[in-house]
Amino acid sequence: MKTSERNFITNSMWKKLSPLLPAEKGRSARPPKPNRPMVEAMIWKLRTGSPWRDLPKEFGPWESVYTRFSRWSEQGIFEKIFAEVKDHLSCDDVALDSTTVRAHQHAHGAAKKKASKK
Repeated sequence: MKTSERNFITNSMWKKLSPLLPAEKGRSARPPKPNRPMVEAMIWKLRTGSPWRDLPKEFGPWESVYTRFSRWSEQGIFEKIFAEVKDHLSCDDVALDSTTVRAHQHAHGAAKKKASKK
């Protein structure tokens, strides 16, 4: 199965999400890429933590996905989406532990204080 054939967003989720995104028609892109595969690519990137350049070819050019992600971030699109869906989310099944929360690579190795002599 190709990466792009794995839908992270179900059809019912897409029906709720798509009205919150900018319109696909009327943009000056040539030709405009549909929002759904772009969102699927963004989710893949965020779930894997991979660099943008490692986005599978099935999603199209990584530069296109990055540009749209960056533009939507600057325009506050994601904040609008999160504000809209926050009341519909349940955190009952969420668990965080050391396998999902990691320290930054520079978090270790801080200089140790030496014990003072008295």
